[in-house]
Amino acid sequence: MRCVICSSPDIEEREVEEEIRIGNDIVVVPVKTKVCAGCGERYYDRKTMTLLEEIEDKLEKKSINLRVVGKVLKCQI
Repeated sequence: MRCVICSSPDIEEREVEEEIRIGNDIVVVPVKTKVCAGCGERYYDRKTMTLLEEIEDKLEKKSINLRVVGKVLKCQI
């Protein structure tokens, strides 16, 4: 397999953090997927895409447990 962006043949399985935005919040979802070592392009299989869609649906319905790991503060100037 070659990367469709940079044509690199160096594609490897990695654990990445996918971000899903819900309003002003960002939910980080760790998933394993293929990633191009040259440019970082990610290749999600059908199973992973289904998982991400299910998580997004549960987030919208507020039927999933989340753990707060920090917070972001915005300076008002």
